[in-house]
Amino acid sequence: MSVRQVIGQIESAMLKTLEKMKADFSTLRTGRASSALLENVRVDYYGASTPINQLANISVPEGRTLEIRAWDKGAIQLIEKAIQKSDLGLTPSNDGTIIRLQIPKLTEERRKDLIRVVRKMAEEYRVSVRNERRDGVEKLKKSEKVKEITEDDLKSAENEVQKMTDQNIKKVDEMLAAKERDIMEV
Repeated sequence: MSVRQVIGQIESAMLKTLEKMKADFSTLRTGRASSALLENVRVDYYGASTPINQLANISVPEGRTLEIRAWDKGAIQLIEKAIQKSDLGLTPSNDGTIIRLQIPKLTEERRKDLIRVVRKMAEEYRVSVRNERRDGVEKLKKSEKVKEITEDDLKSAENEVQKMTDQNIKKVDEMLAAKERDIMEV
């Protein structure tokens, strides 16, 4: 395997980690309404576990309100039950055609708890990025042992992988800081 291929694999793995982190952060509830809050909520629809966004249109008419308009009127009750069963802590109000979710303001204690959770998640993603670096460097060292690449190529590739790791950890820290600001915003 060439140096470029290994570095490409490492870069791809690190990008996937950052995308996963972004997706995980978007599902955490802050004081604002976002359709991403409902991404992990699944509805038992005709025996199949179906995401809400495949059964309804989700909109944000105001800053702290979500509206869910089901395409099938029979699914409204099922969607409402799925939201109640979820761990979001939201109470849906159903008028027969639209389900409305009011996102309550977060208490100071809840904000601090969320920040602890977000920091823990960020540390897990930092570790994941470092693990991808370690795995890639191991592949490079194996290539050098079997004489596929030279020792100089190995050193320059290790430096490049380290720079990539530092950049991605910086991105993790930036995403963490943005999420913390978002949580603390009243």
